[in-house]
Amino acid sequence: MSIPLPVGVEQPEVRFVICGVGHIGRRHAALVQRQPGAKLAALIDIRAEQKPELAAEFVGVPFFASLEEYLAHGPSADVLTVATPNYLHAPQAIAGLRHGLHVLVEKPLALRTADAEQILTTAAQARRLVFGVMQNRYSPPAVWLKQVIEENRLGGIFMVQINCFWNRDARYYRPGSWHGTRAQDGGTLFTQFSHFIDLLYWVFGDVTNLQARFHNFNHQHLTEFEDSGLVTFDLVRGGTGTLHYSTAIWDRNLESSLTVIGEHGSLRIGGQYMDKVEHCHIRDYECPPLLPTNPANHYGFYQGSAANHVQVIEEVVEAVRNGSSAETNAQEGVKVVEIIEQIYKLKKAAG
Repeated sequence: MSIPLPVGVEQPEVRFVICGVGHIGRRHAALVQRQPGAKLAALIDIRAEQKPELAAEFVGVPFFASLEEYLAHGPSADVLTVATPNYLHAPQAIAGLRHGLHVLVEKPLALRTADAEQILTTAAQARRLVFGVMQNRYSPPAVWLKQVIEENRLGGIFMVQINCFWNRDARYYRPGSWHGTRAQDGGTLFTQFSHFIDLLYWVFGDVTNLQARFHNFNHQHLTEFEDSGLVTFDLVRGGTGTLHYSTAIWDRNLESSLTVIGEHGSLRIGGQYMDKVEHCHIRDYECPPLLPTNPANHYGFYQGSAANHVQVIEEVVEAVRNGSSAETNAQEGVKVVEIIEQIYKLKKAAG
């Protein structure tokens, strides 16, 4: 763990090395360069053809063709950001921790609970910090929802409904890509919607009595897993819920929404990316004005959730410098992996 410096002593820059410089990795790199107190130390990607373009965009930042090459020959750093395909998250995070680096892992933390737990065990042994990217926690509507629930404004929770209806078609699931493969991608809930399951767990706590149905409506030739699902569950704290999700939406995303029905009122966060409060009717309460939600991440022809990575990097810098806690709690990242793994076990049980 980092030990805070005495007041008045200038804090050193927190040095980041980014492993995986695709859409999200490049965004991490750009935000690190703009973040006060942070420095971009190196970039890692197996696609050597990217080197000239990255050299022009990130002038003076060294480029390495593998994590192994960087760990053997690269400049010193404090934080390894893992933004590679899902199946590489756990082994690369563990390698970074064993090398003495703190790690920031894009979602999902891992594809198996055992691997996610191994990350935490390795971090404890190495006395290093682990962070997971849980960007939905920083959206103003999500922060407001968390406060409403913590203040018990709704009383007992009766029902929670989450809808995630996105477009992911042949423009996304391209031949030869890791996207859509069971072994490397893991499934729709891991790659597309794990941060919504994180939001559910962060606000409402653990779930039990899971049941699920899965369908592959129009991705039979694109993916090795479902494009749609319906999951029902009970909340351990009381109440019941559903998760409806699909990537079979034609042409563009439809919505991401969360509806809560409680003893003293109801609310709904909606929009394409849970970016606005669409309904709030709660006894003796009025919804306050909220800060605007960041725009969605853009990946050319498709979009993702709200672009809140800047807050994640701010918290990592603060935590590494001062040993403070962060909302990107890796232990909760393990729990998200566990919940998804439990859901997908229902698919196997159904044959």
